[in-house]
Amino acid sequence: MPIRARRRNSGCMAQAPAPVEVSVKVFLAEDSTPIRERVARMLCTQGIDVVGQAKSPQEAAAGILATRPDVVVLDIQLQAGTGLDVMRAVRSAAPHIAFVVLSNNAGPAYRKLYRMEGASHFLDKSNDFDQLAQTVKAVARTGARTDVKSLAPSASKP
Repeated sequence: MPIRARRRNSGCMAQAPAPVEVSVKVFLAEDSTPIRERVARMLCTQGIDVVGQAKSPQEAAAGILATRPDVVVLDIQLQAGTGLDVMRAVRSAAPHIAFVVLSNNAGPAYRKLYRMEGASHFLDKSNDFDQLAQTVKAVARTGARTDVKSLAPSASKP
């Protein structure tokens, strides 16, 4: 069963009432609890609604299909599996859901593989973490099959 995230108003400290606008819905698939919590807090402060979290491919796929987020923030290495397992399971059932990969395994081979499998964007946890919220919002606006070059920050690593 997926680990459920708290809604924006209860998950963020000292936050003003939630805006009336429809927010971006995100699901986090990350095996590290501290990183999941950090990402959730950061996205929450940017008005992004974290609708669920999971640490394994099975939990992630089930949670994603249950919550139907706009974007999935996905790590490459998950507990007892990989992000590719998640992407492949979700793509067949819900091809409209976008994936943004956030990983320390950011070498060219991983980037190429995940983009070929349908990731909209690929961010390095060490170098691109501060770009995650902006990237998630851009991907949510443009859809799952975004031209990743149009989203790439000029300082992004290849």
